[in-house]
Amino acid sequence: MIYVFQQYTKSILPWRTVIENVEFGLRAQRSVSSKEARERCREYLSLVGLNGYDDYYPYQLSGGMQQRVCIARALICEPDVLLMDEPFSAVDAMTRAILQELVMRIWQTLPITVLFVTHDVDEAVFLSSRIISLGRHGTGVAEDVAINLPTPRDQIATRADPKFTELRQKLFASIFAQEKCATPS
Repeated sequence: MIYVFQQYTKSILPWRTVIENVEFGLRAQRSVSSKEARERCREYLSLVGLNGYDDYYPYQLSGGMQQRVCIARALICEPDVLLMDEPFSAVDAMTRAILQELVMRIWQTLPITVLFVTHDVDEAVFLSSRIISLGRHGTGVAEDVAINLPTPRDQIATRADPKFTELRQKLFASIFAQEKCATPS
């Protein structure tokens, strides 16, 4: 299991290049030759759309690109489960949409389970095969919904699907019902 942090700026190593940051994840877990490590790093950098950025330092990258470095570093370890704690909360809306597409591509390409924590209902519906909504203050499961939207998904067609809207409304209704019950009159 590998964890991708919400604040990528605190988990990426500023004194290492992009490829050195990704390689760090591999070297920490396994003993591999330098040549093999570099080849594998380039594969994962390609997967996250960072071809050609090997020798850049984090300060030379946008926030979305830095988060892609963190994702590549996590994936190179080939975990069974990837935990992502609100990994896109610190990026702008367009970057967030692009990173959501990246997660969908990873999920369809690699044999991996992704546990994605988010407070964004639309993001949850778009990315999920199942959503577990927690009760107020972690008081247990409030909603457990199977998301049966077709794959592959894309930002325009999937969000235009009436099933997407139906699922979104169901989750919002559940959340607002919880809030009404928890709010003193």
